[in-house]
Amino acid sequence: KTGTLTHGQPVLSKVMAAPGIEEDELVRLAAIAEQYSAHTLAHSIVVGAQQRGLTVEPCTDVTETTAAGLTATIDGKKVVVGKYSFIAEQDPSTVRVEITAGELAVYVAIDGEFAGALLLRDELRADAPDTLQWLSALGVRHTLMLTGDGKVTAEHVARELGVTNVRAECLPLDKVRAVEAVTDRPVMMVGDGVNDAPVLAAANVGVAMGARGSTAASESADVVIMKDDLHRVARSIEIGQQTIRIALQSIWIGISLSLILMVLATFGLIPAVVGAGFQEVIDVIAILNALRALGTSRWLVKLHLAPRSLQPQQSSV
Repeated sequence: KTGTLTHGQPVLSKVMAAPGIEEDELVRLAAIAEQYSAHTLAHSIVVGAQQRGLTVEPCTDVTETTAAGLTATIDGKKVVVGKYSFIAEQDPSTVRVEITAGELAVYVAIDGEFAGALLLRDELRADAPDTLQWLSALGVRHTLMLTGDGKVTAEHVARELGVTNVRAECLPLDKVRAVEAVTDRPVMMVGDGVNDAPVLAAANVGVAMGARGSTAASESADVVIMKDDLHRVARSIEIGQQTIRIALQSIWIGISLSLILMVLATFGLIPAVVGAGFQEVIDVIAILNALRALGTSRWLVKLHLAPRSLQPQQSSV
């Protein structure tokens, strides 16, 4: 998702208030409502209000609509904060503001009338391009970006990373349907927000960025990255692949050596007692080889400390 490929900490960059509405008042009302949400954008708006020296007071009757926005009563006014479509339900005359690449807009309505929009900017993570390159080298053939952000922001992020398959303005259910519709399996989904919990559970392998993500996402995922390092998504795949290779090696080593001893025993070349002893030796060899998997993560970390040096092979699509 987009928020995983960016820093996930948008900064309030611009306030566009409707006529008759002061910018600080618009930010204050939005922040008071958003303080009750766990969404990343909500936190950014609250921080933006505090940086302006505004007081974020408690309010009443707060209702959050998943992946849409919040409704709250503030100073006797009904304040609605959220996506364009959510605000347009309150006031059909809501104006969609122009945003540039890397920006996203949060809209506000007061007492059923469009009051303005708050523009936030989020930058691409420095480790995102390396991670996608690394995934490609590991054989990941298709990359799909699912996001609840607007089309302009989503396409900007995708263009920077070379991702061609993008679906913007997705609700949590839309993300689940998109993952279920993918024919190539297995499918791995990487996310960190509370809204990502359903799609992480729907994927064959759900990976949660637990260091900065929500508890719900971590509980729904199969893999939790405990450090805020996107490289570890690719590293976890490589560790898994290497572990499978070592496991198969151990199986075939055990089978091969056992077959050789069986043939020798059949022709009477080794006594039964010696054969039994050799079988124990074979078990020890297979176990010791399998234990190599414990050191897999260490040498992979050293091998890929500088992923930019990777020269990935072009995988088929």
